[in-house]
Amino acid sequence: MTEQIKPPRLIPKARIGIVNPAYWLEEDRIQRAVGVFEGLGYEIVLGKSTCLRENQCAGTPWERADDIMAMFKDRSIDAIICARGGYGGNRVLPLLDYDIIRQNPKIFIGYSDITGFITSFAQKSGLISFHGPMLSTYGKKTVQYNLDTFHKVLSGHDDIRVMSTEACQARCLKPGVASGPLWGGNLTLVNERLGTQDQIDTAGSILLLEEIDEKLYAFDRMMLHLKRSGSLDHIKGLIIGEMLEMGDSKVPFGKTTDEIVLDICGDLDIPIISNFPCGHGEYQATLPISHEVEIHADEKDCHIVIPESPVV
Repeated sequence: MTEQIKPPRLIPKARIGIVNPAYWLEEDRIQRAVGVFEGLGYEIVLGKSTCLRENQCAGTPWERADDIMAMFKDRSIDAIICARGGYGGNRVLPLLDYDIIRQNPKIFIGYSDITGFITSFAQKSGLISFHGPMLSTYGKKTVQYNLDTFHKVLSGHDDIRVMSTEACQARCLKPGVASGPLWGGNLTLVNERLGTQDQIDTAGSILLLEEIDEKLYAFDRMMLHLKRSGSLDHIKGLIIGEMLEMGDSKVPFGKTTDEIVLDICGDLDIPIISNFPCGHGEYQATLPISHEVEIHADEKDCHIVIPESPVV
């Protein structure tokens, strides 16, 4: 297994690079998000990909890969945040130099299609990266929960407790406490890796899954595929993020997302929580991929603990 590398912690007045590995993001949303971070005292450096468009994507795969590598090589850049997700990252991943990423560890944050990047960095470079809000999030509105968890997790402190929030209250589907390295992200992206050399080794892990804009039957199909692949056989715990815009068919499927999860995973002797504030919703926690976490699930309180800081 690749040796795990912690990136340096986020310091005050840090220089943060912005890259766009998949879809392009509207200029007005970029500028609003930049204003949020500049208001917090950070210096924002927009990568070349934030100004590029090739159909749906922010430039060609080579242009997007070059931009990511330029940010890792630039020693003045302290952290990297993705502008947005969307489809297209899978064409960029083979073009990256994972040795250079290993030699220049930095905080890297994103979710959705960026799941492919944060898992690949951990698998091939050993770099702990972060499932968390992007510029597309801050480009809509500023949510204090997102900023608070972002700073808390990247502060360098140990024993961090990441709670849900009253507006997005996590639910206990199966009670218990478990620990293990956190893996996963967007369910579509996790399933996309099945049967390839990049399939995630989930044994002993706490698995994180979130999704948006899928039919309930499609969610059921993806969860069944994940289980039949063996990816759920040896996990220690399951975190289901906020599931948004999960539509039904003309003929109702007959189950909610929670009921689908319990139908497929209920026989596993593990704690399971759902509706945790991570993913595509308004409330988005920052969580370390490949790093040890604890899941605490009971009817009164569902939360995640990060015993040791994922940054140095």
